[in-house]
Amino acid sequence: MTRPVEPVATPDRSPAAIGQAATRVVDVVAGVLRDARGRILLARRTEGRDLAGLWEFPGGKREPGETPEAALVRELHEELGIEVDVGGRLIEVPQAYPDKRLRLDVREITRWRGTLRGLEGQALVWVPPHKLESYAMPPADRPVVAALRQADRYLVTPEPDAGADAWLAGLQRALDTGIQRVLLRAPGFDPERWPGLAGQAAGLCRAAGAEVLVHADAGLARELGVGLQLTAAQLRATSVRPLDDDGVLAASCHDVEELRMAQALGCQFAVLGTVAATPSHPGRVGIGWAGFAVLREAVSLPLYAIGGLGPDDIATARRHGAQGIAAIRALWPSG
Repeated sequence: MTRPVEPVATPDRSPAAIGQAATRVVDVVAGVLRDARGRILLARRTEGRDLAGLWEFPGGKREPGETPEAALVRELHEELGIEVDVGGRLIEVPQAYPDKRLRLDVREITRWRGTLRGLEGQALVWVPPHKLESYAMPPADRPVVAALRQADRYLVTPEPDAGADAWLAGLQRALDTGIQRVLLRAPGFDPERWPGLAGQAAGLCRAAGAEVLVHADAGLARELGVGLQLTAAQLRATSVRPLDDDGVLAASCHDVEELRMAQALGCQFAVLGTVAATPSHPGRVGIGWAGFAVLREAVSLPLYAIGGLGPDDIATARRHGAQGIAAIRALWPSG
């Protein structure tokens, strides 16, 4: 069922405008703890705190001079009474709040010891990963759930220059590398033949267990029973969600206004860029990672970074709040 979207007032369009109202930066660390059944621990924010009643990944503020690892060890001991071994970074989320700018550094906890309990009176719950989305969370914690559950690479298909059969074979090779999210597009391809080719491609994606979206064509998305990614122009012209509430909807975004529109429309994620210069957009200056991180602060949507990026950039993308990278050439196998 489609639903109308409330208008969004967004006078600030530049990265610099986001941080003007709140310049205080708060560094926060959090940990992903799992039990023997693979469930993940959430803690409920207590009364008297900002965002009381919401669920979050446990952790707290990093003190001046502390490393993130040391801060997380201290916080989890103070809050939960356990000793932990801190692993690698899952994601670092910059998020703007009315009174502060927060940076949430989330680490995997590889091992923990002791009797876990809420020493500050906070409720605790072990949640199966597939149910994390059902818990109300602060904005900064929502991208963490996506980082745990969704693909870190988003393949955008190229034009079938060598013909439909070669294009389908290329898609299959990409899926064989482990690609789990695909945007089907074929600029310049015969529009009469595209629905049939897209249907074949969607079948390959489903067989590989990959989520599939089509580019810009809501009718085709509904016909194939797949997701839809809107162009920025479509996003700006859309006031009603073009898919049912359970349909996967994404959008291509370039500024704060578009990101907020995508969130208001009920998009599950957005693609933001371009980060670096690309051959397909000669002369266009990228926003860079610093610009990406500042735009990231404005919304809680999972965001893929796009523009001159490949798999080697995923760790950098995660440090700036991205879900991962979206790409054409870098994710499309050659040969």
